[in-house]
Amino acid sequence: MFRKILIANRGEIACRVIRTARRMGIATVAVHSDADRDALHVRMADEHIAIGTASAAESYLRIDRIVQACCSTGADAVHPGYGFLSERPDFARALADAGIAFIGPDAAAMAAMGDKIASKRLAAAAGVSTVPGHDEAIADADAAVRIARAIGYPVMLKASAGGGGKGMRIAADDDAVRAGFAAAQAEARASFGDDRILIEKFIVRPRHIEIQVLADAHGTTLALGERECSIQRRHQKVIEEAPSPFLDAATRRRMSEQAVALARAVGYRSAGTVEFIVDAARNFYFLEMNTRLQVEHPVTELVTGLDLVELMIRVAAGERLTLTEADTAPRGWALEARVYAEDPLRGFAPAPGRLTHYQEPESDAHTRVDSGVFAGGEFPVFYDPMIAKLCTWAPTRAEAIAVMRVAIDSYVIRGIAHNLPFLSALLHRPRFVAGDLSTDFIDAEYPAGFGTDDLRPADPTLLAAVAAVLHHRAVLRRPVAPGGVSLVVVLDGTAHPLHVASADGATDIAIGDRSLRVASDWRPGEPLFRGRVDDRDVRVQVERTGLSWRLFHAGAVVTAQVFAPHVAALLPIMQARKATTQDRVLRAPLAGRLVSLAVAAGDALAEGADVAVIEAMKMQTTVRAPRAGVVSRLLAESGAVLAADQPLLEFA
Repeated sequence: MFRKILIANRGEIACRVIRTARRMGIATVAVHSDADRDALHVRMADEHIAIGTASAAESYLRIDRIVQACCSTGADAVHPGYGFLSERPDFARALADAGIAFIGPDAAAMAAMGDKIASKRLAAAAGVSTVPGHDEAIADADAAVRIARAIGYPVMLKASAGGGGKGMRIAADDDAVRAGFAAAQAEARASFGDDRILIEKFIVRPRHIEIQVLADAHGTTLALGERECSIQRRHQKVIEEAPSPFLDAATRRRMSEQAVALARAVGYRSAGTVEFIVDAARNFYFLEMNTRLQVEHPVTELVTGLDLVELMIRVAAGERLTLTEADTAPRGWALEARVYAEDPLRGFAPAPGRLTHYQEPESDAHTRVDSGVFAGGEFPVFYDPMIAKLCTWAPTRAEAIAVMRVAIDSYVIRGIAHNLPFLSALLHRPRFVAGDLSTDFIDAEYPAGFGTDDLRPADPTLLAAVAAVLHHRAVLRRPVAPGGVSLVVVLDGTAHPLHVASADGATDIAIGDRSLRVASDWRPGEPLFRGRVDDRDVRVQVERTGLSWRLFHAGAVVTAQVFAPHVAALLPIMQARKATTQDRVLRAPLAGRLVSLAVAAGDALAEGADVAVIEAMKMQTTVRAPRAGVVSRLLAESGAVLAADQPLLEFA
């Protein structure tokens, strides 16, 4: 067994590998960029070593520096996590040349599966069902049109060396193929240095279902069940679950057999994932094989009871797998929600910054949080926006969803924008509850995008009752009078008259035609209200903002104000603040690095004209002029690191 493992990664996956290594009695080394010198994975590891500047290209992607870090610390193995160098054959070769074990498959298997054209041919040769298409690089747009016509529309154009949704376009006719080919080729060239494009049949409303495989060097290859990963945004997974609510036993068996056949065909060793798309008739087609640990691996661990990181380490150390199919049969249901530093109300723009308050849900047999952050820590602009993976387990899917809803309500993140309200909203959609999933789920459920209307509470009276209890304890700070007290709670402009009375250590709220009993030991200053409303366990996040309360519950975000009735009666005659004149300053819509400015002082801009490009968390956002006007002066320079809402320029 290894004595010391270096983790060639950062954030939550580095922390997750360190936890398993520590349990196995293996020492760990963390590598870090300048931006991550105080990160949690650095604090957790037994040793740490700096490998470069904040840019991933000059730190986490520098093979030479990571190999040198292994040599200088005496690490005899490397776990790559996912992303960065995890699927780079040249990294595995460099480690082997230095006599250092790579905790993953060999370079040949990575190379074979890393090329979409080669992997599709290998899959077909191994008897794996593949999507009808053209598996050779396409010369030009005219050839793409001929091939698309032969396959039949709609088709998908995709980069051969692609991943993460880059270099992909869907086309329904000749014109869309021509435009999509040029765009996909340019994106592939910029992202991967490889502009080869292939075309395949596009499956309408597909489900994305993957099979976890595990293999050793002694001839054992197992399938560990499937994961449903159909809830996606921009081809990035958002919510995953195991097992799939769609597969039947026969389809699951066939998919598992084909995944094992492919792994054997390439001599695979370690944990890997074979991804399929599945149509409405349960026909399935090979998509790609990921030769690494997947982000969503915890749901497989929760339903099988296995530690995939431990098994990867043991396989890399030459040990033989002793598992059988009976050991891997799923038990219960697991969900994973990816918690991101992004603002759903700003088109999911990345939202770096400092975590001023951070409180995870309590971990237990039903709830697991894989994170790499802490209160007071900085969330840098340079890397992926993932904060954590929130996972739940229960005997049934309905129970696992219920546990996840409570866990999201209990997850307190302050200082940066995050997607918890969006995740909660997804979990409450009837289609999700019914298991009616597809990769276009989010676009279909939110055709106009996710906005403030999607944050409205399904049960405003519950939040009004909670607000009344908060107000009485934090503002009035006295017991409820014997006869009770009347209050008016205004939720986002809507008044809710109610009566508050104490009873048996709880608070009775009469509101409209409802009576609610609220019991809680919440105290002023606590960010989370835990209690019972009638017979329901309720979690409501609480933030005091001036005279108002900001409440978050079940995907709803509301502002509540509480008044005595005679004060509330004056609200209709109070003058609203007049809107200001149109702002002359164009501000950054998100925090990040100002890559470029396309304008200069004196330029006349048309509405919608490109003004600047801001890069944050591996994404580039184009800022456009909100109105026509003349630039009077620039307020930022290219290369500057911007805060959200920082001024960029001023109109004359």
